[in-house]
Amino acid sequence: MAHRLHLEHPRLTRLMACLLIAAFLPESFAFAAEKYDLLFKNGKIVDGAGTPWYIGDLAVRDGKIVAIGRLNADAAKTIDATGLVVAPGFIDMMGQTGTPFLKDQGAGLNLLTQGITTINAGEGDSAVPLSGDAAKQAGWSTAREYFALLDKNGMPVNVVQTVGHTQVRRVVLGEVDRRPLPAELEKMKAHVREAMEAGAIGVSTALIYPPAVYATTEEISDLARVAGEYGGGYYTHMRNEGDRLLEAIDEALAIGEAAGCRVHIFHLKAAGRQNWGKMELAIARIKAARAEGRQVAADIYPYINNGLGITAFIHPRHAAEGPGALRRKLDDPNVRAEIRREMETDFNYENWYRHTGFDWDKVVLGELTGKPYAEHSGKSLLAIAKVLSKDPWDVFFDACRMNAFALPQTMTEANLIKAMREEFVSFCTDVGPAGGSTIASHPRAFGALPRLMSRFVRDLGVLSLERAVSQASAVAANEVLCYDRGRLSPGLAADVIVFDYAQISDRATFAEPHKTAVGVRHVIVNGQLVLEEGKLTGARPGRVLRGPGYKK
Repeated sequence: MAHRLHLEHPRLTRLMACLLIAAFLPESFAFAAEKYDLLFKNGKIVDGAGTPWYIGDLAVRDGKIVAIGRLNADAAKTIDATGLVVAPGFIDMMGQTGTPFLKDQGAGLNLLTQGITTINAGEGDSAVPLSGDAAKQAGWSTAREYFALLDKNGMPVNVVQTVGHTQVRRVVLGEVDRRPLPAELEKMKAHVREAMEAGAIGVSTALIYPPAVYATTEEISDLARVAGEYGGGYYTHMRNEGDRLLEAIDEALAIGEAAGCRVHIFHLKAAGRQNWGKMELAIARIKAARAEGRQVAADIYPYINNGLGITAFIHPRHAAEGPGALRRKLDDPNVRAEIRREMETDFNYENWYRHTGFDWDKVVLGELTGKPYAEHSGKSLLAIAKVLSKDPWDVFFDACRMNAFALPQTMTEANLIKAMREEFVSFCTDVGPAGGSTIASHPRAFGALPRLMSRFVRDLGVLSLERAVSQASAVAANEVLCYDRGRLSPGLAADVIVFDYAQISDRATFAEPHKTAVGVRHVIVNGQLVLEEGKLTGARPGRVLRGPGYKK
């Protein structure tokens, strides 16, 4: 009697009632709660966590991934992913700026056709803060105003933002070579504080360019410390990527330690043949810091040509009065002679001419304007000089006057491979939104991630598919403090891409840098299709992903 089932027990009575009701419900009613917005069937699931792929279905509802497995429920839209990879969206660790999304409906085509669903904006320069005429012309001055405009306008991808040290310095000090006074430093810190409370993820620097090059380590540490107080990080284009690469890493680590925040190194490289042997030492520096428990990581782009404004070839002391004053100085033959002498003999600054081996044939030029140069974008400086029967140095100074973009060949593919094999390395375009009326000069703008997947993963076998996806998604998501995406798992944000692993490839070249990549079929941002069968849908569900210091 002690073990007799007591049907009169209230819990059992309720259970039996529920079972009886369910047994007589129509099938459509029973599955109504399981109807999805999107359902991808029979895809090769690469989940971003580095685990081996498997065949399965993935369901999306209300902007979230809600189920993965063998799913038989109904969906508003079902896509057959048989033979295709289903993966978390890639994150562009250096996407420069989200501002083109406010002006150009076509901006972002280059990102989506690479499978990029989030960009990290800001590299020293940033869209905020602004003041005076610049603020009036733009329509915002603070980070909070700027982020509100991006969200109101809508974007095809998500944006995270760092506040640029260069921009803060420029607003408070201008284009000058001096230290800030105590009151000026407080103003700079206030700008960082405003940005962090608006949702920025940290402070970024670009320390080879004026006026940031004039800043001391202490100045940068003071600003990074403010970001650290809000849980943000320090993101840096370091002071040197060649002759003093190791010293620059030490400085970045010292800033992170003084500020009490994580450190991320943009586009890690060892520039110049004389420095190629330093890549292993650079990686060892980072690994040693990580072994001590410090959060340090880096990203790369898979090209041996870097890209920078051509005036960066000139010693930064010539730009102490601003870029406009520098270009005006170039009319003086004595200044030209002095600059040439420095570029040929002075190695106490980041000398990009030296990093090319003093070879103008290894410096591709982009963004050339006016006659007789415009038609020659994408060619080497030496080739242009020969076609126009000009002295290469005259071409160089003319290119400086028009503020052209230089793409010097300074790296080696062996070092790219060494870097990308490290688990803490993620990837970037170092360009950001392009397409429509928004131009780009480097093929990485349209090809970086597909080039990684095709040349280095599929063709050379440098990384497994699972490892490459993880570094491009989950590892990068952690670096930009977006812990709710970057992996395929129920409950996480539905930033999802579907691509053909056999076909994915970059097509952009120096001569045709705007050729879109192939192989990415579908891109989903916050649960909505923004790219379907390789075509833009016009949806703009992207938003600003705010950092840990955000205050509503």
